[in-house]
Amino acid sequence: MSASYDRIGVGYSITRRADPRIEARIVNALGDVGSVANVGAGAGSYEPRGPHLRVVAVEPSAVMIRQRAPGSPPVIQAVAEALPLAMSGVDAALAILTVHHWTDPRRGLTEMRRIARKRVVIFTWDQEAWESFWLVREYLPCIRDLDRPRAVSVAEIRSVLGPCRVLPVPIPFDCRDGFHGAFWRRPEAYLDPRVRAAISTYAAMPARERDQGLERLCADIESGRWAADHRDLLDLDELDLGYRLIVVDL
Repeated sequence: MSASYDRIGVGYSITRRADPRIEARIVNALGDVGSVANVGAGAGSYEPRGPHLRVVAVEPSAVMIRQRAPGSPPVIQAVAEALPLAMSGVDAALAILTVHHWTDPRRGLTEMRRIARKRVVIFTWDQEAWESFWLVREYLPCIRDLDRPRAVSVAEIRSVLGPCRVLPVPIPFDCRDGFHGAFWRRPEAYLDPRVRAAISTYAAMPARERDQGLERLCADIESGRWAADHRDLLDLDELDLGYRLIVVDL
């Protein structure tokens, strides 16, 4: 993985909780399946549940595994590039905001296709759309430079998995899950070190650029400039920041 969650994952589950609206989109994309492998499962957000659904989680980080809730589906400690599951061993393979962390994304995607009988579902982002986000554009352009090398494009995913559906996932203004774009209408959240601790980009960000950008953001929030510059956002209930569900029917 490009960022070790044994190092940065402590306390991850405090701010990273499934948002029910995003969860509904993921469940809908999975469709009527009887078994799912959650690859790069982390602490278990968005793992589908059901009395007749068999779920197995695959996660390399012991720190993340320890944060899984009691009663969570069984977890195997392994990497996406070498999934310890049989060919066509599950109906669907699921990956939630994880592909960019894999050492070899193409190998991991090939493994997802190998183990899935019916469907592969991936929640990721479109880098070009993401770079237009105000946080990246105005305060922390280093995010762009950090994310570009690790972003896995829709075109690359399609080249490995074949034809796919690409579904936009607009982010609610009060999103419960604290991933990077979740606070687009709540800029003060980015000033909270607990929020940043659960966003892997900040672990790789140069401290000087981070601090300078956040100082500018803090000043603009306090002066009212941020609200004035982004008044168009304040009445929106959701926003397309480039997050995408990629669905491959096999």
